[in-house]
Amino acid sequence: MKKYLVTVLILFTIIVTDTSIAQKNKWVVGGKIGMNIDAGTGGGVALQIGPVGEYSLNKNMAIGSEFTLNTSVGTPVGWVNYFKYYFDVRGSKIKPYAHSGLGLVFVTGGPFFTILFGGGANFPIAKNLYIPAELQIGPVFYSYSTGVQGFGFASQSVSNTRFIINITSGIRYYIN
Repeated sequence: MKKYLVTVLILFTIIVTDTSIAQKNKWVVGGKIGMNIDAGTGGGVALQIGPVGEYSLNKNMAIGSEFTLNTSVGTPVGWVNYFKYYFDVRGSKIKPYAHSGLGLVFVTGGPFFTILFGGGANFPIAKNLYIPAELQIGPVFYSYSTGVQGFGFASQSVSNTRFIINITSGIRYYIN
């Protein structure tokens, strides 16, 4: 496990160093708001809102992080770190992208692990200012304890997976 982690960190450092020498990198800051749809048992629709930050590695690749607060039961807070790939569209200022990321969901009994995939597009409204339209889908892996069962016996652990869908928009500002 340690060898794998060291290898990933070295490759990440090489990519960041190589691309930052080749071009001026940009930061992207903004916020998101939209729907969080829980397709699991007892699922529902909730409001999702939170800040977003992103760092461009080169013209087409970026890494970022987002925090979200949801209005569903338990008021879950999500933290996802992602990799984003921007597609080139000749003659267009619209920036379509695909992304995937790993994250944690903090809620009663958590934190729980999530993997999100998706995509979207940034639509320009002014210089360096964009409105995104985004779709994220993926599982949330969670487990919980059933509690102490009397006479000092250990509690039973139950694991489950829920599937979530996020449909969001917001605002993005590119800092040069």
